[in-house]
Amino acid sequence: MSKKPAPGNKQIAGNKKAYHEYFVEEHLEAGLSLQGWEVKSLRAGRAHLKESYVLLREGEAFLFGCHISPLTSASTHVQADPTRTRKLLLHKEEIGRLIGSVERKGYALIPLAMYWKHNRAKLDIGLARGKKEYDKRATEKDRDWERDKQRLMRER
Repeated sequence: MSKKPAPGNKQIAGNKKAYHEYFVEEHLEAGLSLQGWEVKSLRAGRAHLKESYVLLREGEAFLFGCHISPLTSASTHVQADPTRTRKLLLHKEEIGRLIGSVERKGYALIPLAMYWKHNRAKLDIGLARGKKEYDKRATEKDRDWERDKQRLMRER
């Protein structure tokens, strides 16, 4: 169910847990403001989105909790903070619409995937609504039924 990046875009990290915890209703693509050592680490695939989230503050979007492990060969004069807050690059109209959805309608902004697009790191953000426990069980039941149905069709 996780959204794959478009052909030609190489995925760096994904957040499978987000699809289990939330109903993702809309996808947005945001750029990331990164430091040099972070770009090198992303090229090596050393990023995790599992516990990360997006917050909107003073008309700007920020990524919290994303862990980018520094390489051992990174520069010695730079103090690397793996979980620092990173600014997201979005248009003003997009941020305004997101603020309305998050504050008034009760949505959450969840990072779904990080990938390369034209040699720039991009973040796929989902505008999502949280699932209740019975929703999670129903989703799991539907997935199991689809798997069983496929198996039964192959046996015939």
